[in-house]
Amino acid sequence: MTIERFIRIFAGSLVLVTLALGVRASPLFVSSDFLWLTAFIGLNLLQSGFTRFCPLEAVLKKAGMPTH
Repeated sequence: MTIERFIRIFAGSLVLVTLALGVRASPLFVSSDFLWLTAFIGLNLLQSGFTRFCPLEAVLKKAGMPTH
């Protein structure tokens, strides 16, 4: 698995989990404060689209995950 693919899977999974935990209609609801994490993930994806800098990508490169 490449870094790009892992980041997409990771970000998508976190968005779904934080929505499930933060939306009152969800059977997994814990607190609406989880929606702040959803917003942070979205902002990070937006800024990485413009700047091409992703903190998770840097960590995964240091861990030795293949880029291609």
